[in-house]
Amino acid sequence: MSNKKRNIDKETILALRDGIELLSGKWKFCILHNLQNHGTMRFKDLQEMALGISPKVLSKELQELEENLLITRTVNSTKPVTVSYTHTAHAKETEEVVNALLKFGLKHRDKIKAK
Repeated sequence: MSNKKRNIDKETILALRDGIELLSGKWKFCILHNLQNHGTMRFKDLQEMALGISPKVLSKELQELEENLLITRTVNSTKPVTVSYTHTAHAKETEEVVNALLKFGLKHRDKIKAK
């Protein structure tokens, strides 16, 4: 195999690994899906929409998504202070992946239920 081919394969594998690592965990897809479909959301609203997530885990997931430029965090000057999140233009590139996974998940649930 040529060096050029090896470098392309290496870059492909690294890019795939980066994408998987970036979206890994059971909550990031839920968070992105909710922000993509509902727009800007407050912390409490995100927690209610992601059934079963603890505040600590949600906070960690949101921080990771923000560090990776997929969401923005805004501290609102309200009484009491509220924090809201919105997905970025960069996150729009994940919509196809999120929707494909949702479609697969729905089909899979139907298949398992029909057993």
